[in-house]
Parts: sequence; structure tokens; C-alpha cells
Amino acid sequence: MHHLEKEDKILIKKILDVRSYDPEDFDPEILNEIERDRECRELLYSYGGEVLNSDKYKTLKKYIQHGSVTVYEHCIHVAMFALKMNRKLGLNCRERDLVRGALLHDYFLYDWHDGSSPDNIHPKLHGFYHPGIALRNAVRDYSLTEREKDIIAKHMWPLTVKPPRCREAWVVCIADKYSSTLETLKIRKGKIGINYA
Repeated sequence: MHHLEKEDKILIKKILDVRSYDPEDFDPEILNEIERDRECRELLYSYGGEVLNSDKYKTLKKYIQHGSVTVYEHCIHVAMFALKMNRKLGLNCRERDLVRGALLHDYFLYDWHDGSSPDNIHPKLHGFYHPGIALRNAVRDYSLTEREKDIIAKHMWPLTVKPPRCREAWVVCIADKYSSTLETLKIRKGKIGINYA
């Protein structure tokens, strides 16, 4: 098993701003900082403009992901964190695939909190099934690369059983979990920065 060097651990903590797992210690400014990062925002719109500007994608603004954070906002957070990790760690990911896959990773197009929604085929098992539903919808509405498909299909690993096959999918998998945690902690603090809706 590979062990992280001390320098690697310090770098990861710095990038993710990990102080502790105590919600009272959480600094809500972390999400605000990433949202204000001009370079990340420019890359987001440069690589993901086609997706972000489509009417179908904008419907994600009406679905809630965590607390009051919409699926649309969550996907933007994930894309921006993925870009930031890629750049800080020098992972050399294909940034276009990284952004588009991150933006479409939760493209399931229903309210997952509503068990009676006709598209929510397994309400109690949403975490296991939504990557496949998101992939089906994304393939229908956009032209995707194999890496983008892998990102969408595997972002819930280990729930998806099969692990990601490309570094972009690994980065989005981590960025998704990190973003979800920050959004949940930020909601508990009652502080949300930018409203993308």
C-alpha cells in the first residue's frame, strides 16, 4: 500500500483547507473563495459554456441537492473544486472533460427527495442509481467523450462498485464528496455565498 509523504499530506490539507471534522470549526469562507476565483470561473465557462447555457441544463436550478443548494449550484461547485485540485496537484487532467463531466455528474433531472417522482425509479437507493440515470440523460442531450461518460457513471464510487477508469473521474469523485460535505456544513452554519439561480 502506498503511503503519503508528509509533504503530500500538507499539500492536500492546504488545498482542501482541512482543519478538523468538527462542524463548529468549519470556515464557510472556503466555498465563497472558490466561487470568487476568477480563473476557475473563466475555465468553467470556457469549457462548460455549451452545457451551462442550454435550457435543459438550466432546469437543474429547480431541484434541491443539499438544504437550499440546487443541483445546478452543486455541479458548479464540483467543477470548480475539480479544476482547483487538478491545477494545485499538477494532475494534468483534460480540463474540458473534467469540467463537462463534473457539470453533468448529477444530471438526473428529478427531485431526488420526492419518492413519488416518476423518474426517481429507486427513491431509497438514489445514491446507487442516479449516476446511470444522469449518464443516460447526458448522452441523450450532449455529445460526450469516453472520459466524460466515465466521470458521470463513476462519481459515486464506491457505491457504483466499478471504480473510475481515468484520473478525471477520480478527481470529480473526490471533488463531489468534498463539495457535498462543505455545502452541508455551510448550510448548518446558515451561510451560502453566491446564488447561481
